[in-house]
Amino acid sequence: MRIAIEGLAARHPAAASGSIPALKPLTLDVAPGEQLAIIGPSGAGKTTLLHALACALKPTAGRLELDGVDPWKLPVSQLQKLRGKLFLGPQAPPLPPRQRVITAVLAGRLPQQSLLASLRSLLYPTHIPEAQAALEKFDLAGKLWDRVDRLSGGERQRVGLARALVSSASLWLVDEPLSSLDPSRAAQAIDTLTQAAREHGATLITTLHQVDVAKRFQRVIGLRDGALQFDLPAAEVTHGRLAELYAQHEYELLGAPATGEEKAAENPHSAPLYCR
Repeated sequence: MRIAIEGLAARHPAAASGSIPALKPLTLDVAPGEQLAIIGPSGAGKTTLLHALACALKPTAGRLELDGVDPWKLPVSQLQKLRGKLFLGPQAPPLPPRQRVITAVLAGRLPQQSLLASLRSLLYPTHIPEAQAALEKFDLAGKLWDRVDRLSGGERQRVGLARALVSSASLWLVDEPLSSLDPSRAAQAIDTLTQAAREHGATLITTLHQVDVAKRFQRVIGLRDGALQFDLPAAEVTHGRLAELYAQHEYELLGAPATGEEKAAENPHSAPLYCR
């Protein structure tokens, strides 16, 4: 899916009219099938941007087009149909505790199903092989019939990611997919997610706190205080730019070289950076 936004601004629904916007006017173009990561300090507007792109939050200014269509100019029925082409994966997936894992995974198909098919799937899950295959990619094949409340936090997060693999969405918007995962699981999960998006031909946009993981993407977006700080190929996201994006003292506490790229070159095997 192609994304074009120009001067897009957004505000949380509960925010007072005089408060600072969660997202200040920004302009971006994303090509179909592109994969990019969004980074920045907490409160930078990362999640707000995902919600705006998912048509879950109406912009207060600017223009949004998905495949050349302004979703907010569509009739309600067509807007709902467009939303069926979008997958929004929240940081904490809404998984009912008593629900079976298979039902939780197949919820990724609900936007594309009729009401009757959705109700039927709740009584007796269909598309079992698809759910099994998605879970296998996240090393959860043995959890297919388990209840969600029997899973660890990391397992629940991976179940949430498996939903994307069974959806037919052409735009995947994933918020902090690695927050409950240890480094090895995080690497596996992000590799699975990016490979699956390529296989599905889906555009992938994800927010991340792990800077080292973000730099594995084709393109990295930096947000701070709701404003776009940079939009660069990953190779051009230097320590200097990251120090400007995050508070300098916070960045140095994370183990980043205080003198910038030169120190980075001297120590290429420094520990991964987790910026919060």
